[in-house]
Amino acid sequence: MTRKPTMQAVASLRYGVIFKKAFSQPDVFTAFVKDILGIDIIIDHVETEKSFPSPVGNVNNHFDLFAEDKINRIIVDIQHRRYPDHYHRFLHYHCAALLEQAVSSQDYRPALAVYTIVVLTSGDKHGRDMSLIDFDPKDRHGQGLGEIPHKIIYICPKYLNDETPEAWREWLLAINDSLDEQVDETHYHKACVQKVFASIQKNTLTPEDRARMKDEYSEDLLRREEWEKGIAKGREEGREEGKLEGRLEIARNLLDILDDATIAKKTGLTVAEIVELRQGKR
Repeated sequence: MTRKPTMQAVASLRYGVIFKKAFSQPDVFTAFVKDILGIDIIIDHVETEKSFPSPVGNVNNHFDLFAEDKINRIIVDIQHRRYPDHYHRFLHYHCAALLEQAVSSQDYRPALAVYTIVVLTSGDKHGRDMSLIDFDPKDRHGQGLGEIPHKIIYICPKYLNDETPEAWREWLLAINDSLDEQVDETHYHKACVQKVFASIQKNTLTPEDRARMKDEYSEDLLRREEWEKGIAKGREEGREEGKLEGRLEIARNLLDILDDATIAKKTGLTVAEIVELRQGKR
């Protein structure tokens, strides 16, 4: 007899508040890190919205999930909206967590290895289930020297495929499965994945959880609008710059034929701009 799917209503893990609610549980966090990175960490607490007292660089970074033991510093960040700079953004965050450890010019080796896992829930233009930034120096044959352990792993649950590592599969499937706000529990066997679902059941969400989800959604829309306006402004400025360069080129061709006032009138440039052209300043 075929078992009927057991659909469970859950909050989507696309929301930072929901992702942090589920993955800030120490046993879930350590199991996730073990399966993705293959390392064991010993922790009893996971920080959310972690930031350092003194910002590194000009941006005060906030990490969604942050934990460290005596050997490793682990960062997990969630990103749903597709932005063209997310590889650079999380590289910046990772480097901040690395540089924050520098205490002496006598020895630049940080006390803790830094690992960042970035979960891109909506995927990106490259369509890969994972990509890796490995900081270890390589020889000409691509062989690592084993000097620097730091890594950034970008994972995209949307692109789960037959070559995705077996240890990752349930995690990526669970994250992607949650995005439509219902999951079939019969597909999952890992205890910590089941615990993730239990912690994000819709009927267990608090009013604060729901309010923060709405805030996140609104902030996402606002950031998207601002980003699109910035792109549109850049394009318009590019067009205007192109128009200006065209007018300047026409003016250059008229310098030996017409006086400054006439050239300005014909091209829409100012007399001062024509003078600069004659002086070779443009």
